[in-house]
Amino acid sequence: MPTRRLTLNVNGADHELNVRPDAPLLYVLRNDLELNGPKYGCGLGECGACTVLVDGKAARSCLTPVSGMVGRKITTLEGLGGIDSPDPIQQAFIENQAAQCGYCINGMVMTTRALLNRNPSPGEDEIRRELAFNLCRCGTHMEILAAVRQAVEAVGQAGTPPAAEATT
Repeated sequence: MPTRRLTLNVNGADHELNVRPDAPLLYVLRNDLELNGPKYGCGLGECGACTVLVDGKAARSCLTPVSGMVGRKITTLEGLGGIDSPDPIQQAFIENQAAQCGYCINGMVMTTRALLNRNPSPGEDEIRRELAFNLCRCGTHMEILAAVRQAVEAVGQAGTPPAAEATT
């Protein structure tokens, strides 16, 4: 399939790219835009390592054709916050040491952000259901859950979550 010129809005900036329309969004994010937050895990949308936000909702970028992203707002882990101003979820993951190998963390953080965009005060059952399809092989589940609980508290104290405007 020949390439086409597409404009993608990623992390608040427009990017004009020559890409194959059927290319997975993950490949474009990593290879063309050099964003390494989303990871290639299973390539089947089952592990969650490639999760990004599309209009504030979690999406598996390994299965998402880039052509369907024109006119949408894509947010990667890099777009949530940085070293000087991390998203409350990123800060909670740091403080709870919720990463061992770190491979699943992108999916855990992005899925949590999507959850908190939708419901800033989820209960334990909702948190567990939301994260159930993000696989972690290292066994840091308890630290991850503690980080999500802390993020829920931080978002509740701060009011509107930083990425909430992406859902409107």
